[in-house]
Amino acid sequence: MVNRTPRDPAAVHNNYSFQVDLRGIVDLLSHHLYSSPRVYLRELLQNAVDAVTARNRLDPLAPTAIRLTIGEDGLRISDPGIGLTETDVHRFLATIGRSSKRDDIEGARREFLGQFGIGLLACFTVAETIRVVSRSATAPTAPPVEWLASADGTYSVRVLDPADYAEPGTSVWLTARGGAQEWFQPRRVTDLAREFGSLLPYEVTVESDAGVTTVTEGVPVWRRAFASADQRRAALLEYGRRTLGFPPLDVIELEAGAAGVSGVAYVLSQPGNPSDSSAHRVYLKGMLLGDAVRGVLPDWAFFVRGVIDTDTLRPTASREGLYEDERLAVVREVLGDRIRDWLTEIAAEQPQRLAAFLSVHALGVKAMAGHSADLLRIMLPHLHFETTDGRVPLTDFTRNHRIVRVTATVEEFRQVAATAAAQGIGVVNGGYAYDRELVAQLPRLLPGVEVVDLDAGAITAALDPVDPGEESALAPVLALARTVLDPLACDVIVRAFHPVTVPALYLDGRAARNERARAQTAEEADELWAEILGALAVTTPRAQLVLNHHSPIVRRLSRIDDPAFLRTAVESLYGQALLMTHRPLSAADTALLNRAFGEFLGWATQRAADRGEETE
Repeated sequence: MVNRTPRDPAAVHNNYSFQVDLRGIVDLLSHHLYSSPRVYLRELLQNAVDAVTARNRLDPLAPTAIRLTIGEDGLRISDPGIGLTETDVHRFLATIGRSSKRDDIEGARREFLGQFGIGLLACFTVAETIRVVSRSATAPTAPPVEWLASADGTYSVRVLDPADYAEPGTSVWLTARGGAQEWFQPRRVTDLAREFGSLLPYEVTVESDAGVTTVTEGVPVWRRAFASADQRRAALLEYGRRTLGFPPLDVIELEAGAAGVSGVAYVLSQPGNPSDSSAHRVYLKGMLLGDAVRGVLPDWAFFVRGVIDTDTLRPTASREGLYEDERLAVVREVLGDRIRDWLTEIAAEQPQRLAAFLSVHALGVKAMAGHSADLLRIMLPHLHFETTDGRVPLTDFTRNHRIVRVTATVEEFRQVAATAAAQGIGVVNGGYAYDRELVAQLPRLLPGVEVVDLDAGAITAALDPVDPGEESALAPVLALARTVLDPLACDVIVRAFHPVTVPALYLDGRAARNERARAQTAEEADELWAEILGALAVTTPRAQLVLNHHSPIVRRLSRIDDPAFLRTAVESLYGQALLMTHRPLSAADTALLNRAFGEFLGWATQRAADRGEETE
């Protein structure tokens, strides 16, 4: 008997290689990885710069000039760099995802621009064929080699005669694909080469029928020496205007060599948007990474646009942004400290410069001060807040008011500002962005200062009571007024206060405002929601209409003997007091105002008609 052991399927392995559709890869690059075909020129420059850098490490005296030549059918770029052998060509040019710099990734970050091994494929977004001729500087006896690739995914390799290519280096020819000729126009190529490569450490020239143009500028302007500080500032401002397209209000140098970053931040001449993180022009070892890169500066620094060069930060695969990692977080913090230091310096030494900055970017400084108690302490004498004493620094305001009352909204401040100021009550408008948060920090910065939320009861308590005899004379008026305004959840009291031009003051706490909003929403809701909101109703919080006994208008109310007309007068005072709060009116309030206005208009026209009849 023969024992047959079943064959284990897991013991059999068949190995296969992935099949890559180059056209699909090109489509992926052009439509998803890269933002535009324009990056093809950056990839060409990047490969050339990396090749020159690699050779320069071996031979510091080797040539470094990179040349772009525009012909009738396409473009050629030549560099005297490290070059490739035939083995290198198969290994690096024909294998997607392999980079000659990947073997030493830390070195690549410091010495080279590319890390991903897919850059040359970006050229297929504009080219039908790519021809590479290269001779290695590290293997002098190796012959030059040609690599010829087509967009259909095929390529060929052949060895060339050493006599035809005696010097090490690489030349790349691109033949334009149909519909992509615009990317090979001399002006377009020159503009792209200048945009991407103006700060490269090697000379880059563009040659065409129009002549030869050098697109590199040499040492970045912020690394150059100047005869005076004024000349340096003028040169930096001019560079910002030319590069960013707007005249900067000021300039902040961002030298942070320890973090591997240098550059400048330009202060916007118009207010920035605090909710929009700023975008910056970032170079990676002199090669433009992008002109709208986010995350390199703190979000609170929305009032500046940076031009920055770095050799430590990691680019994304498309090399159009920065990889969010711990290193970027450190750089962001360091650059934020530079901006804070600049503000501290001009606050202490250059008040005119600070005043010009704050006239545009006070909001940005307040946002920044919320992150730094030290900065807030320095800037506090220079930041203005809306208060019952006018627009003044809080350091001045607290000299007169050791108890600082702060409102939650602009409307709440407007509601009480005139009356509180007349009564000597110190109130700060906390309704603007960042103001309330900064006012809350005052006790830590100014000993003896107390900050409390504004309470309508505090305003009422500060108003002078009316003599009982005089108040009793207004008793009929108060009784009718309370009856009229009771459906609107508003009580009526009488006090004496200034200014006399304010006949009535509408006061409500936050609980009363919440109840008012609930009632208004219930009126507009369907039956189900109205029932739910009705269950949430409370009777305790009510607004107050405070009649001003100092006002002649209020004192004359007792002379009105027509109840209907007195009702209209009370409704008018209520409506005027509501309008003084600058808050949106409910449908009921609007109807009340319209009715009171109509009745007053009817009464005035009837009185005019009666006088006309008497004259006749």
